[in-house]
Amino acid sequence: MSAPIPLQVLNTPRDMLGRPLTDLRISVVDRCNFRCPYCMPEDEYPEHHRFLDKRERLSFEEITRLATVFARLGVRKLRLTGGEPLLRRELPTLVQWLAAVAGIDDLALTTNGVLLPRSAAALRAAGLKRLTVSLDSLDPAVFRRLSGGRGEVAEVLAGIAAAEAAGFARLKLNCVVLRGVNDDGVLDLVQRFRGTGHILRFIEYMDVGTLNHWQRGSVVPSADLVARIHARWPLQALDRNYRGEVAERYAFDDGGGELGFISSVSAPFCGDCSRARISAEGRLYTCLFARDGFDLRTPLRGGASDAELADLVAARWRLRADRYSERRAELRAAGVREKVEMFAIGG
Repeated sequence: MSAPIPLQVLNTPRDMLGRPLTDLRISVVDRCNFRCPYCMPEDEYPEHHRFLDKRERLSFEEITRLATVFARLGVRKLRLTGGEPLLRRELPTLVQWLAAVAGIDDLALTTNGVLLPRSAAALRAAGLKRLTVSLDSLDPAVFRRLSGGRGEVAEVLAGIAAAEAAGFARLKLNCVVLRGVNDDGVLDLVQRFRGTGHILRFIEYMDVGTLNHWQRGSVVPSADLVARIHARWPLQALDRNYRGEVAERYAFDDGGGELGFISSVSAPFCGDCSRARISAEGRLYTCLFARDGFDLRTPLRGGASDAELADLVAARWRLRADRYSERRAELRAAGVREKVEMFAIGG
């Protein structure tokens, strides 16, 4: 990999609602070692399901080139996702290359955590700044159910310990809450991680994709969780760190740390969304709930220059008018259900 080209900043494009492009999430692989029912349910993804092969996925060189193009358009934050990104071989090499891209201020990764014991130190050394680990329950049986029978909570806790040992002192721990499944374990999670420096974030169950059989009745509104936790450990609301931050932040009155609540269903935040997503095969999605993506792999492999790629991305972003969460009821009533699956673009 050659040395990075000095950043030549172009005008940051704004979409039809005036939202800038500042964040990019890159899926490095569509495979996962879990089968979480809210993302990749086992009954919908049997063993014969065809995932992308090596030639169909973007290479590390292609991913780095696209990241450089997006940085020229104003992107300052990158997050690597999957599927499960740690299934991608030699991932620390990609992290090292992305960490060297001029203009990128923040480089993060989201993982289910079970492979961190063998990779956390290398990722840290390569320049990864932040880690988010999914942890839906501390109860072994409930966790096993929510991993589709493929994961053990002890493995994730070992991954968290490995991340801590590698120097990731302030993890984000994401819990997707489903009514009647794991909502009764919320307080156990809070008690376990209060005072550790890590930030628990509770996420409302969303209708990403079409295969998780989403029902509104399975959603536990964040306000209910805030009230439940506040009754045990008093909380105070915090301001957002920056425009477009998705989580509502709360601090414990006694100094025990911070919590976050992501409320796409009960309190949509489309108006400040500045995130784009690239799937593992190189399609650009301008919304988590998009129905289709824009092909960047073909021009990338067809000889397009960086300037031409930047023009394509900027033009696509300027046409963006996505605000699915704000229109959820209207669109579902109209029969608009088919959307890209979460495992393809990493949530």
